[in-house]
Amino acid sequence: MNTPLPEGLTTATAMQRHATEGPNELTASQRRSLRHMAWDVVREPMFLLLIGAGAIYLALGDTHEALVLLGFVFIIMGVTLLQERRTDNALEALRDLSSPRAKALRDGQAVRIAGREVVREDVLMLAEGDRIPADGDLLQAHELATDESMLTGESEPVAKQGAGERVFAGTLVVSGQGVMRVTAIGQATSLGHIGQSLGTIALQASPLREEMARLTQRLVVIGAALCVLLMGLFWLMRGGWLDALLSGITLAMGVLPQELPVIMIVFLALAARRLAAQQVLTRRLNAIETLGQTTVLCVDKTGTLTQNRMAVACLVAGDDTLDTHNLPLSALPEPYHPLLEYAVLASETDPHDPMEQAFHQLAGTQLTGTEHLHPDWTLAREYELSSGLLAMSHVWRSADGTLDNVAAKGAPEAVADLCHLPEAQRQHVAEQAANLADQGLRVLAVAKASHPVAQPWPGNQHDFAFEWVGMVGLADPLRPEVPDAVKQCRAAGIRVVMITGDHPRTAAAIAAQAGIDTHEVLTGADLLTLTPAELASRVASVNVFARVKPDQKLALVEALKARGEVVAMTGDGVNDAPALKAAHIGIAMGQRGTDVAREAAALVLLNDDFATIVQAIHRGRRTFANLRQAMVYTLAVHLPIIGLAMLPVLFGLPLVLAPLHIAFLELVIDPTCSLVFEAETGNSNLMAEPPRGTSEPLVSSQLVGLSLMQGGLVTAAVMAVYVWLLNSGLASTVSSNMAFVVLVAANAALILPSRSRQTTWRSLWAGLTPVSLWVLGGTLLALTAISTVPVLAQGFGFGALTAAQWALAMAAGLGMVMPLQLLKHALGSGATRTGPV
Repeated sequence: MNTPLPEGLTTATAMQRHATEGPNELTASQRRSLRHMAWDVVREPMFLLLIGAGAIYLALGDTHEALVLLGFVFIIMGVTLLQERRTDNALEALRDLSSPRAKALRDGQAVRIAGREVVREDVLMLAEGDRIPADGDLLQAHELATDESMLTGESEPVAKQGAGERVFAGTLVVSGQGVMRVTAIGQATSLGHIGQSLGTIALQASPLREEMARLTQRLVVIGAALCVLLMGLFWLMRGGWLDALLSGITLAMGVLPQELPVIMIVFLALAARRLAAQQVLTRRLNAIETLGQTTVLCVDKTGTLTQNRMAVACLVAGDDTLDTHNLPLSALPEPYHPLLEYAVLASETDPHDPMEQAFHQLAGTQLTGTEHLHPDWTLAREYELSSGLLAMSHVWRSADGTLDNVAAKGAPEAVADLCHLPEAQRQHVAEQAANLADQGLRVLAVAKASHPVAQPWPGNQHDFAFEWVGMVGLADPLRPEVPDAVKQCRAAGIRVVMITGDHPRTAAAIAAQAGIDTHEVLTGADLLTLTPAELASRVASVNVFARVKPDQKLALVEALKARGEVVAMTGDGVNDAPALKAAHIGIAMGQRGTDVAREAAALVLLNDDFATIVQAIHRGRRTFANLRQAMVYTLAVHLPIIGLAMLPVLFGLPLVLAPLHIAFLELVIDPTCSLVFEAETGNSNLMAEPPRGTSEPLVSSQLVGLSLMQGGLVTAAVMAVYVWLLNSGLASTVSSNMAFVVLVAANAALILPSRSRQTTWRSLWAGLTPVSLWVLGGTLLALTAISTVPVLAQGFGFGALTAAQWALAMAAGLGMVMPLQLLKHALGSGATRTGPV
């Protein structure tokens, strides 16, 4: 791949072509139109009940009540559509982020772009693990092979010999590199013609959603039974089947748990959007609920714990070691020239690997103008790194074509094997490498060989007559935020496990700097000697695994899962995909990760930063904690609505609630659940608690009990006020108005103790978000309007309240915050929590 690359399109041309021909997508955007959203909303049970209630009012001759109720139908529909659009926007943004990426040449520079931004005649650079985003013709290819099973059904890789061969959208680069020019995008590709489509982000089945579905089903059954009972009692006690049916609809609207699925999708979608702002892309939403259960976090060293900014720290030639820090320009001693020369020759000519970039950078300052740089040599063949031999070789043909020069680099023990070193020299090399590794350096060895042009190249790099040249120590500093992040994990009950291909001593040194326990280090060779039972036993205590091959990561994940651990796993390569898929939460690296790894993962770390993983775990715990508190509030707030729909019928009192009042309450409850609780910052000690148990329910029996007691307390208070007002001689329309004010104000007051599981009085007011204040303020303002403005009060069947009556009712409702908090305090933390959140 020595031939010059074309410059590619200009940015202006690419933008114009994108605007003219559209995005590179196989299917249209999955965003739902407002019309489709509205149709979905109209078919929901709550709106069918509202329309049914309006029809009954018309049958009873109450046209005014029917029209007001219809107005509320449109208001609630508008609020619901805004909420649906907000959720849809979040999911659509995630779909855009999760599309495959492409490396394009624009204005002569290589840039990463979204796959949907690829246009015709773009020049794309392909590498192992890439998902090809469009159809095109190869301009260059080097040992390139693609998996075209998506198109042909054949699983065997297809070798691409060179320029002119076709590559196709959706196929996978399984080996080698190449450069292509795009000839077709989107529906015009072969994949588009046969109607395939890309995967999408969606809600998969999960324990949490299954629990929510079961809870919803139970409430529907209970509600249906209560509705039938109430209609029967009303008809027996008061007569009038239409009025009985209307009371049943009122109760059904109060019982219907239509907020529950809304809460679930809103919380998860908005959490995913917040994670994206923290540089974490959510490919599968159920990963968010699993984050709070993570007990083991398996991470790679390079680029995740370290900065992935390699620099040559020292060179070892024979028994001499040279510290290259602050080495003056062209000051490299002659004995080290061949070492750096062959390190560069064993690297790519335009490297992306940080270690190879470090070799080129040092050579540029130290070998320029010497005979050790060979711009006129031609790369004739590459021998790739493999799981069987951790070394790679490049064969270079000299300018006069008389000799092939071979350069190799890799793990010291692998290169020592290539050179067939005697045992004594191998031991000496191992000691030198270990000393460098103890300093936290990444160690690579370099070898050289020559090969007659007349003889064919061997099939295996091991068959060259290599000579040992020396070793290079590379420094990759630890990210400064990592020790604190590891400390947070330990406080949160999460064990951090390092899995790396590095030398055991390098791994141990970096792990110690990060704060990971290094009392024992297991290597990939050690793993081969262990039975599954022995491996499951050892992974319980070992936190550092070195010289691990990609396929061994899967065995480690399975061993940890067999012990009941909830495993999060990071990875970036093609061979990491099985482990990423097997882990409870696969986390792909966004900057250096392949498309295959991204597709296998549940989360993609856009900045490859370990501290960001810890932030994501905190977000997962916070989302679950807020979801739990929203459920406690939702269950509690429905109980007084049920009580005020049933008790007046049972005791022969004037009715308080009608469908119109339930519609108003829904306008209060829905935003409260989906906005107020979702925006809560959560308890400050979320990351000081152990992970949530896998069998721990979202809403335990203790929490249901707390909700019922809080709801029962509000029900008793509102009914007591209502009965007292009727007995005091107030008109029923005024009494019901004041009872309704008490009910709504008490429900608003219930928000404060429900925001967190803390039982202190200070927790009532601490950390009130602007969203909470807006919702509370808007609720009380709307309540004031419908209870005191005569024309609005009349529309609700109320008599308008005087200022004194309004103040008394409002004080009674808001004053419920004290007994509600006392009840929560009396029950203690055991009632508000059955396990870690």
